[in-house]
Amino acid sequence: MSFLSLILDASLMVQLVMAGLALMSVLSWALIFNKIAVLRAARRNSDEFERNFWSGADLNRLYEDASRRNDTVGMERIFQSGFAEFLKLRGRNGTELSDIMAGSRRAMKAAAQRELDTLDSHTSFLATVGSVSPYIGLFGTVWGIMHAFIGLGNAGQATLSTVAPGIAEALVATAIGLFAAIPAVVAYNRFATDVDRLATRFDSYMEEFSNILQRLATR
Repeated sequence: MSFLSLILDASLMVQLVMAGLALMSVLSWALIFNKIAVLRAARRNSDEFERNFWSGADLNRLYEDASRRNDTVGMERIFQSGFAEFLKLRGRNGTELSDIMAGSRRAMKAAAQRELDTLDSHTSFLATVGSVSPYIGLFGTVWGIMHAFIGLGNAGQATLSTVAPGIAEALVATAIGLFAAIPAVVAYNRFATDVDRLATRFDSYMEEFSNILQRLATR
């Protein structure tokens, strides 16, 4: 018995379960590779922007450079949103310092939340695959074993050579379910940790940038 023959000789229901699990596994791996690239780019962009920001560059020049481009992401998008709101509120006559700071902070928090939502998008699919794939595979296994025993009952004689193929075919469904679930769970946990780390970096940057804006507003 080969692995391919076990799949081809399985009952129709078990084959459908295997095909569904294989499709879920392919989609999971495609999402995993995409999410790795997205999070790596987010970390790289944040590192680059922090180097430019803390190197003493002029804030107005940084804002103008960001405004000329439409592809700002991550920390640069937070800076752009906060500084734009700061300039708008500061230019109004009679605006209190507390109102300026509150408005800038709200703009930065909204931008940060949008960035985190983008980074965290579709990861729930990995959690779903990781949680339901073993049960789908188990359903295929139970169905296959039931089908095998029905066949044995009709045959009237049970030997190891007649029982083993049917059970082996059924167990392949569980194996494919685990193959789909394990990478999805590992990837989901890793991505959740990476997004949490970026969220912490965003929060720290917003606090530090708020202090800088407060000093600018009092000049």
